[in-house]
Amino acid sequence: MTPAASATPQAYVLGVDSGGSGLRAALRTPRGLRGPEPVRSAEPVRTGARGIDAGHFIRQLLPMAEELLERAGGGRITAVAVGAAGLATLGDDLRAELPSALEQALGVRRLALAADAVTAYAGALGDRPGAVVAAGTGMIAIGTDLTAWHRADGWGHLLGDCGGGAWIGRAGLEAAMRALDGRRGGSKSLLARAEDMFGPLAGLPGQLYPRTDRPAVLASFAPEVAGCAVDDPVADAILRGAARHIADAAVAVCPEGEGCEVALTGGLFKMGEPLLAPLHEELTDRLPRARQVTAAGDPLDGALRIAVDLAFDRLRLPLDVRMLSVHGEDDS
Repeated sequence: MTPAASATPQAYVLGVDSGGSGLRAALRTPRGLRGPEPVRSAEPVRTGARGIDAGHFIRQLLPMAEELLERAGGGRITAVAVGAAGLATLGDDLRAELPSALEQALGVRRLALAADAVTAYAGALGDRPGAVVAAGTGMIAIGTDLTAWHRADGWGHLLGDCGGGAWIGRAGLEAAMRALDGRRGGSKSLLARAEDMFGPLAGLPGQLYPRTDRPAVLASFAPEVAGCAVDDPVADAILRGAARHIADAAVAVCPEGEGCEVALTGGLFKMGEPLLAPLHEELTDRLPRARQVTAAGDPLDGALRIAVDLAFDRLRLPLDVRMLSVHGEDDS
């Protein structure tokens, strides 16, 4: 090896996942070798009048990228892929500011900006056609035939996210309130679980309604619904209703044709069989020709996959100004 070749800094790509709990970032070599362990930010990125606050995003991301490079023993970043919650509707500031900031600070000239549902898709299925349901506090389904993106739900806890964690938690708390009142449809077991978590339920509206993190508070009760479902028909019915909603979304986005792959990703599915069993039944009934597959990875894995594909100019996922856009030029 010549001295010039030995001095060439190691090339990396950077994947970033931005969500309600903050930023996660990781390095990988373009050939697929992992870098140091991912790093996390201390707080989520703020949103403001212009949507996702690009300045706050950049102030968090740049030190994280520098820390990762330091842990890796040095090197350079050739491509970046960012998956951000809310990008489709709140991403104008980020699309305007982030490309030049990364080029100036890190010399990066290739950037992919994606909705977090897209990086969830890439993490689960890569660049194969299919459908992915991503569910945690909220719920969104996204599908593609590799020519265009199709989405269903993901409209937030007031207008949608049907079957997600906040939806399940709210339904469970409603059943608890019905039991408190003596109305039909109540559940004494959910009432007991709710009082253990929140205290006397007559005070719950005063606790819940003023909070800005209501979806997360509602979703915190979803595991209690799952815990009651084996012995409580009301809790079981809530999860079966959630399964129907999730299947509705998957059906809406699954590409036509034989052998569509459908994958589930996100923390909601860690609730296990009380939700998964009725969901698999619904998907089998509604999409009999689809293949239900295990997600290969999570949204951060998806961001890294997109960054690697970007570095090699082989990105096959469809571009869309709000769902997945590419900025800059190859710096090779």
